[in-house]
Amino acid sequence: MASKSAAVKNQGQLLTEKELLAMPEADYMNQAQLAFFRNRLKELEQEILNNADATTENLRETQFVPDPADRATIEEEHALELRTRDRERKLLKKVQQSITRIDSGEYGWCEETGEPIGIARLLARPTATLSLEAQERREMRQKLYGD
Repeated sequence: MASKSAAVKNQGQLLTEKELLAMPEADYMNQAQLAFFRNRLKELEQEILNNADATTENLRETQFVPDPADRATIEEEHALELRTRDRERKLLKKVQQSITRIDSGEYGWCEETGEPIGIARLLARPTATLSLEAQERREMRQKLYGD
């Protein structure tokens, strides 16, 4: 199967999720898989930046509304949009850190244990830095000790 990964990479095509999940464990974080995740992270990064630009334009176009109820509704919508963009700003930082981890060869490996994070987990959360078990331990400690 490793030869197929190399062939896919050589043709400049990215793997599909199905092909990614079908690969043997021995191929974990090979060049084709890293290219897949780099592409996914770059797309996410661009989407976040596009959303930020759209929000900026939307806030600039706000017109004066004399009715207090309408104004309150618009202000609440803007507050919600700004909270969403703040979450996306934090996600953008994680996305960029994940791309850096790909460049340094650390992507896909748990920061705490050094074990593989797993393809399925990375597909669900491409910015994950901990394996599922390590994440669960961290959350349990936070719950118990309020870290």
